[in-house]
Amino acid sequence: MSEHLSSLPETPAAADRPAPAEQAVVDRLRAAGCVFAEDEARLLVGAATSPEELAGMVERRASGLPLEHVLGWAEFCGRRVAVDPGVFVPRRRTEFLVREAVAIGGRPADRPVVVLDLCCGSGAVGAALADTLESVELHAADLDPAAVRCARRNTEGAGGRVYQGDLFAPLPSGLRGRIDLLAANVPYVPSGSVGFLPPEAREHEALMALDGGPDGLDVLRRVTAQAARWLAPGGALLFEVSEQQAATAVAVVAADGLEPRVATCDELYATVVIGTRPS
Repeated sequence: MSEHLSSLPETPAAADRPAPAEQAVVDRLRAAGCVFAEDEARLLVGAATSPEELAGMVERRASGLPLEHVLGWAEFCGRRVAVDPGVFVPRRRTEFLVREAVAIGGRPADRPVVVLDLCCGSGAVGAALADTLESVELHAADLDPAAVRCARRNTEGAGGRVYQGDLFAPLPSGLRGRIDLLAANVPYVPSGSVGFLPPEAREHEALMALDGGPDGLDVLRRVTAQAARWLAPGGALLFEVSEQQAATAVAVVAADGLEPRVATCDELYATVVIGTRPS
């Protein structure tokens, strides 16, 4: 499985050998180069409702389609998130960003915490925050129509409002100066590195969700340039970068009037930069 397939639940090692039908799936996936063929086979066998459906799912996976797109869901922060074909698959490392946001926004308040999930993809981050925080007014936005449709399904239970458009452009003006938590899962892969991503990502996820420009931070700069105007006093912008990009990202955040800090998680290989609007 590629890096982003680690978002799927771990399955315990079976005490017995796989059933013959499951073993055939394991063999087919292993022949196709799937490293975690046993785990993937268990998930596919459990999801299929007929032998015919299972055969089709196995062949789609063997042809290179991300497992989450075959299943139609990914596990993120302990919940299943719908992931449609072509939509960015939430990575497990992004759960660290959610934890950092909860630590900031989970304190008692006399009103709901206003959350914006920007570049939302499937809406996994916003949905997880809505599940975890006590009271949330949830908004999300993405440029990709497929992502917007998917995010609407994932956030409707939390009353989320999802907008289609470029960054802040589609947001209602009434949100300006009110956002407590702005989670911006912007693309940060440098353009020259996109070709080195696993095939599951570069061939089956939207390029706009991956390519961050020459140094990977072009979209981030557009976000930070406007973030202070949308954040409430004391509100925070949170986004992921690579460890190598962190110092540059911190300088960008500070130049645009936010107070930066960096949080890291060795377990998930995650680096999150947090920029807070002064109170």
